[in-house]
Amino acid sequence: MTISKPLKYAKRDAVEMRDFFLKVIEFEKVYFFSDDAPPIGQDYGSPMRAVPTFTTLSRFLRVRFEDKDFLNPEDNFWFFFAGHGKRHKGSDYLLPLDADPGNVLGTALAIREVGDRLRRSGAGNVILLLDACRDEDDRAGQGIGFERQQGVVTVSACSPDELSYEIDDLQQGAFTHSLLEGLKIQGQGNCATVDRLDQYLHYRVPALNQQYGKPKQHPYVVAEPMQKRHLILLY
Repeated sequence: MTISKPLKYAKRDAVEMRDFFLKVIEFEKVYFFSDDAPPIGQDYGSPMRAVPTFTTLSRFLRVRFEDKDFLNPEDNFWFFFAGHGKRHKGSDYLLPLDADPGNVLGTALAIREVGDRLRRSGAGNVILLLDACRDEDDRAGQGIGFERQQGVVTVSACSPDELSYEIDDLQQGAFTHSLLEGLKIQGQGNCATVDRLDQYLHYRVPALNQQYGKPKQHPYVVAEPMQKRHLILLY
C-alpha cells in the first residue's frame, strides 16, 4: 500500500520556500528535493539524485552529515518539508514520495533522526518547518512535530487533533503561505524571532482559513530549550 493521492501544492510550497531561501535570505546553500529537481552535487563522488524517495533522503542524511561540525555554532540550519506525515507508536514520521503507510518503520523518516543528523552539521540551531499530513485538500491525521529535541526548534502546521489545509485559490498550503508572509515582514512587527513567528502564525493561519472557508488550524511551535523561543531567525 502506498500513499493514494498526490498532494496538490506540496511541490509548489517547496519551490516557494526554496526561492525565498535563495533569493531573499540568500543562503549560501540550499538542498532541494523534488520529483524533477536536478541532481545534488557532493564534495566527493558523483552527484546524488534529488527525487524525495526514502532511499535517496536516507542516503543524503547519512552521507552529507557523516562529517561533523562543517557549520559554526552561530549558524542556523533550516529544514522544510511539505507532504504527508504520520504519528506511529509515539514517534513522528515524514512520509517520502514512495512511503508505505503500512510499513512506517521501513519506509518513513523519523523526525527525531532527521533532527539528530542535521545537528551533526555543527549549527547551533536547527529549525524544522513541517507542513505535513495532507490528504486530498487537507493534511489529514494527527498532528506531528511535538517531540522535543535538544537544540531543535520545530514549527508544525497544526496543533494536535487538527488538520492542515490547502487553499485552492492560493495554490498553497495555508501554513506555508502564512509562513512566507511572516518571514517577509520588514521593520516593526517582523517575525525575526521564533516567538514572534509563533505569534504571527497563531493569528494568521486561522484567519486565512476562515477567509477561504476552511476549518480552524493553529500552528504549533516546540523549542528545546525554551530559551530558543527568543532565537533570532533572520537578521
